[in-house]
Amino acid sequence: MPQIVVLPHVELCPEGTVIEAAAGVSLCDALLANGVEIEHACEKSCACTTCHVIVREGFDALEPSEEKEDDLLDRAWGLEPNSRLSCQVRLENADLVIEIPKYTINMAKEGKH
Repeated sequence: MPQIVVLPHVELCPEGTVIEAAAGVSLCDALLANGVEIEHACEKSCACTTCHVIVREGFDALEPSEEKEDDLLDRAWGLEPNSRLSCQVRLENADLVIEIPKYTINMAKEGKH
């Protein structure tokens, strides 16, 4: 099983964490299943950028992004060359180190005022 190191994020994972997930599941689903409540405003349909992550290690082991994802990423806050939408990343057998950006373009979360 691939191991995912999540770097600290002030709101979602203050201490950082290490999780394991089965190959074939999306990175977004793996994060959610392990208590990292990453935003996913479009319900993981590749229609927004709220699940944007930066893959700090293991990026080259992932399947390349498709054009639709690339087009959306152009609108993501804090875009870097190794940015991906976690809903579109299918885990392989490689370990990853990811960073969740501090902000998203969807600054208001459901249920928060």
